[in-house]
Amino acid sequence: MKVQHVSVAVLWLAHVPRGIAALDQVILKDASVTPRAPKNVAIIGAGSAGSSTAYFLRKYSKQRDIPLNITVYERDGHIGGRSTTVGVYGDDQNPVELGASIFVEVNQNLVNAAREFNLSTSGIRELHSEGPALGIWNGREFVYTQASGGSWRDTAKLFWKYGLAPLKTVNLMKATVGKFLKMYEEPYFPWKSLSQVAYDLGLTDATAFTGEQFLEKNGIGKLFAQDIIQASTRVNYAQNLPLIHGLESMVCMATDGAQAIEGGNWQIFSHMLAAAEANVYLNRTVDKVSKLDESAYVISSKGTPIDSEQQVFDEVVLAGPYQYSNIDFDPEPRHLPDSIPYVQLHVTLFTSKHKLSPGAFNLPSDELVPQVVLTTLPPGEHHGNGAEGVGSPGFFSISLLRPSMDTRGNRDKLEYVYKVFSPMPLNETFIANILGLAKDESVSEEDVSWMYRKVWHSYPYEYPRVTFEELQLDDGLWYTAGIESFISTMETSSLMGKNIARLMVDGWKE
Repeated sequence: MKVQHVSVAVLWLAHVPRGIAALDQVILKDASVTPRAPKNVAIIGAGSAGSSTAYFLRKYSKQRDIPLNITVYERDGHIGGRSTTVGVYGDDQNPVELGASIFVEVNQNLVNAAREFNLSTSGIRELHSEGPALGIWNGREFVYTQASGGSWRDTAKLFWKYGLAPLKTVNLMKATVGKFLKMYEEPYFPWKSLSQVAYDLGLTDATAFTGEQFLEKNGIGKLFAQDIIQASTRVNYAQNLPLIHGLESMVCMATDGAQAIEGGNWQIFSHMLAAAEANVYLNRTVDKVSKLDESAYVISSKGTPIDSEQQVFDEVVLAGPYQYSNIDFDPEPRHLPDSIPYVQLHVTLFTSKHKLSPGAFNLPSDELVPQVVLTTLPPGEHHGNGAEGVGSPGFFSISLLRPSMDTRGNRDKLEYVYKVFSPMPLNETFIANILGLAKDESVSEEDVSWMYRKVWHSYPYEYPRVTFEELQLDDGLWYTAGIESFISTMETSSLMGKNIARLMVDGWKE
């Protein structure tokens, strides 16, 4: 039990008759009690990991009555990192997700935050269309299609073609995700080593193998793996089963309760930073982190409103990949993260009055193309990565997101909003082909009225591995992005932020 010194004056007031005490409400504090100096923490990056670190730091420090100042540096002009929206036609009132698009019901941090901040969520919407909602295209034919909302016919079709593989996959996914969810709970949480907790929970049994090997090891047929599961790893991670590890392959199949925040998922992280009472500096680049001693760091940054600035902090969190930070660390941290290859994903948004052309997918002219087209590879085709790995389909996915009214210049015409994931920029020939336009002519503004392109270093190539980066690169220097080669999602980045926040505050309670 913690014993506090109480001044004689306060004890005396406690024994004064109520009427007398009421005459003087001044309580004299013990001058011998020294207020605890606040901890000063810098977080570099305002994405899921950085925002979650700040949010849980504030929560845990309040529980233990530890004064805290949090400063967040973000080199971009928005909160959310890879979770960001773009206004269709440049209209911010008509947003569409450009990066991380959905989260699912097992994503505890995001689901709880959405509820706490009273943010409206919506499920994955399907257009009311007579055609299929989903199709998986291998560059030659659709190997699977699914009607809007699913049906017993779709279920029967799956089991007729793939036997018990769909059921086995669901059971394997649930068992694997069940192990992962223990990372949120005692005695595993908080974990000081991602490598150790992954081993302790048996998750390295999945990360040690490719998705192809892991599925075969668990008795899941190759046809279902290639047609269905690989389509999911391609749309989620732009990677094929013979290269992506087994754990990430299972994460791709955990789709129950898929949802998004109305207006953009970035709002979760904006609310987290507000709840953290953090000082947030957008458009501010950290260019140097200097270690003064075991208990202090100096951060040098540039941007608005002050061109150059230095601040001193007790601890620093690097909430983004070390290799893309372009920060000069002086001295170099004791533990340097591996420089690992990241996917270079091209995201293209565009609007058109045209629907997808049946001819582009070898369909009869009177058939409708599915609203969402995922891709896999035809049997026997080489499985690489990047531009090579995309194979004969030429893209990873095409989604007809929704209709949208183009009101610019009083046009008042209804168009469709499309989103395409690809390993290379889309050229006019590709766009003309999928829209059924003449290939020998340039695509006019009449056919594609608005377009937005973005290239992301979206996630690592999830190659099999059994060890992961250190959480502490040095004394007082923390690192969140090591979890990305384990599982790369908004939720796991948030979990790493929560875990580091807890470890940090546990270190302060002495």
